[in-house]
Amino acid sequence: VYLSVAPHTHTHTHTHRRCFFVIKLFKEFLQPYSGSVCVLTWSWFCLCSDLVLSVCVLQDFGSGRTLTSRCDVKENLLRRGCDVDMMESPSSKLSILGNRPLSSKGSESSMSDVVQMMPQRIAVSLRPGDPQWFELQVRQVEDYPVDLYYLMDLSLSMKDDLDTIRNLGTKLAQEMGQLTSNFRLGFGSFVDKNMSPFSYTAPKYQENPCSGYKPFPNCVPTFGFRNILSLTERVDRFNEEVQKQMVSRNRDAPEGGFDAILQAAVCKDVGWRKEAYHLLVFATDDVPHLALDGRLGGLVTPHDGQCHLDEKGEYSASTRMDYPSLALLGEKLAENNIFLIFAVTKRLYVIYKNLTVLIPGTTVEILDQDSKNVIQLIVAAYNNIRSKVELSVSDLPDDVGLSFTATCQDGKPLPGLRKCGDMKIGDTVSFNVSVEARGCPGDADHTFTIKPVGFRDRLEVFVDYRCDCGCSRTAQVNSSVCSSIGTYHCGTCACEPGYLGARCECQEGDASGSSLSACRQAEGRQVCSGRGECSCNQCLCYESEFGKIYGSFCECDDFSCPRHKGVLCSGHGECHCGECKCHAGFIGDNCNCSTETSSCLSDDGQMCSGRGSCVCGRCVCSEPGAFGDTCDKCPTCPDACATKRECVECRLFDSGRLADNQTCQRRCKDEIITVKTLGNNDPGAVLCLYKTEDDCVMKFSYSEHDSGLSVLTVLEEPGHVGGGPEALTVLLAVVGSILLVGLLLLAIWKLIITVHDRREFARFQNARSRARYEMASNPLYKHPVSTHFVETDFDVLGKSFNGGVH
Repeated sequence: VYLSVAPHTHTHTHTHRRCFFVIKLFKEFLQPYSGSVCVLTWSWFCLCSDLVLSVCVLQDFGSGRTLTSRCDVKENLLRRGCDVDMMESPSSKLSILGNRPLSSKGSESSMSDVVQMMPQRIAVSLRPGDPQWFELQVRQVEDYPVDLYYLMDLSLSMKDDLDTIRNLGTKLAQEMGQLTSNFRLGFGSFVDKNMSPFSYTAPKYQENPCSGYKPFPNCVPTFGFRNILSLTERVDRFNEEVQKQMVSRNRDAPEGGFDAILQAAVCKDVGWRKEAYHLLVFATDDVPHLALDGRLGGLVTPHDGQCHLDEKGEYSASTRMDYPSLALLGEKLAENNIFLIFAVTKRLYVIYKNLTVLIPGTTVEILDQDSKNVIQLIVAAYNNIRSKVELSVSDLPDDVGLSFTATCQDGKPLPGLRKCGDMKIGDTVSFNVSVEARGCPGDADHTFTIKPVGFRDRLEVFVDYRCDCGCSRTAQVNSSVCSSIGTYHCGTCACEPGYLGARCECQEGDASGSSLSACRQAEGRQVCSGRGECSCNQCLCYESEFGKIYGSFCECDDFSCPRHKGVLCSGHGECHCGECKCHAGFIGDNCNCSTETSSCLSDDGQMCSGRGSCVCGRCVCSEPGAFGDTCDKCPTCPDACATKRECVECRLFDSGRLADNQTCQRRCKDEIITVKTLGNNDPGAVLCLYKTEDDCVMKFSYSEHDSGLSVLTVLEEPGHVGGGPEALTVLLAVVGSILLVGLLLLAIWKLIITVHDRREFARFQNARSRARYEMASNPLYKHPVSTHFVETDFDVLGKSFNGGVH
């Protein structure tokens, strides 16, 4: 198939894309290699997906409309008469520019030299369709420094929480000291914007918003955010500053927490160290205000994402700009490598859990009403963060596609996955990354970054494109080969505007009856499919406001493909002649189905908890009764008790009592309640019991709350039972019991039959004794003559006589 594109109507980039769209036209040419596709660009550079093809730049190679035969495997080109020195086959190349080895411990050297990810810099030259692979390794280094900033809601409803954390600094430093030798702590607080309708603005409330409120008559003026204590090793300062704090009061229920989070993330006054883990604990008992809520108070200026702290450490733009959006918040947290921990009350768990999906690198933990479990919450959240690694990509060019394959602790490759969980500190995981160019952009080279979420380590990838052959540098302008009206390079002609043909032998607009048949796809079809003009035995396609029309007969376009929610190819693919060519990571007729499986991976490492399949990045549960994002909720499943048994056992020491085990908190996310007696208060709870290794019976119930939290109610002490009998004893006892029962049934049957026979015989003897006939006669026989006594009265001659026997 020969495809001609007028050079004066298309740039080099557009020409390449048009050639790339006609993949189907090459299937017949590559019949022996049907698994591959090949496209010929304006500079006759072959782009191939599965085969390493070469292009022949010999001038007289091929003829007429078979010009694409220049692009083929090397063996075929040699067989068709092309010399080896007239072949060019550029390929993708990759070189590692920085590859410092991974560190094993954070305290071994200066923190600027600690490496948790390798390599650090890579340069890759990409030929479209020829992907390159590289391996990326990540390790959670031991004893890594930690910066923890405690951001607290100081609205009136948090007064009891403030009383609880007055000595938090000392206790928290002791707990975190077991995890790292380099720990710093900071403190900030927030309420809301001091303007209507968010706060009380009447003059009498300016100095004391609690004026007239009998339960708490005194409080400080409303404020947006205050950086009270920058990050420091002196935990006693934390206690001192917390002791000074007082609560404030706002009018509506939501708080201005997102303003505070953004300022805490971007302001240098907070004191984040580049070489430390950044933990931002956000403690509140209500929902936050979101972007556009500020318009209720007349704030139409979007948040600029910058720091606005005055000399007192207070947020000065609270009444000038709107609340930040979730996208802006996620961007700034990722930019500053901050892990955000939502510490919220139980009723808000589901709301903030949904926010963690929209803001990468965030977790949510349930805070008690008075914050008494805040230390355990922070330690558990830290262990959870250190137990997983997830890669993020930024500044990825549109013409570059990435695919990931994770290899976690078990050594099994997991295609489509870019995160690993259930890690221990010191573990190393690897990711195979495939990078592929989908096209040849006309602009300069690109750079993008791959980094683990929350890490300062990152991999910089420098990309350039190999879209031209070496022969393009020796082009001959106005060559006689091209009728002196075109540029000859790589064995082909690039004609001047107004001229067409393999040798620029035709002018645009020339048409004749003999040439029209060459512009029809089949006899009886329209010339150039009705969407172009026939010129020089070739079709020149019309321009369309909807997109591009292309093809040898203008039969293709890039806008007649399936759409999803009104978006062509769902925005995740390119439309090629009525068919969506999906980008890496997406499949389906309209490319709306993601192949990413990380969202389907449950906490135990199984895909959809083994109760369903991952379809388009979401779990479709097949087990009856299973639900949840990863089908992990299933109280009625046969294996529900067995699954939760691991969680119960993990939280138990040999003594049988529950323990605050950090490893268990990381592996087991369920809430465990211990009781002395196990009742049936919850009708939806499932009762489970099993026998432990020391021959004790453990009982617990399993239920799912509306908030999505799994609750296990466990007996404080397991029940003791005697040693179990041996298998042979049990077998003999069962067999003996069966025989004994059989014999007993047989004896009862025999006794019943004997009693019945004896009763029948007795009845027979009784009937026989009552018989009055002789044994020698037949009792049924009757004599034929009978004698009767008859009384007669005769009257003879007037005399009567009494008769006798006659």
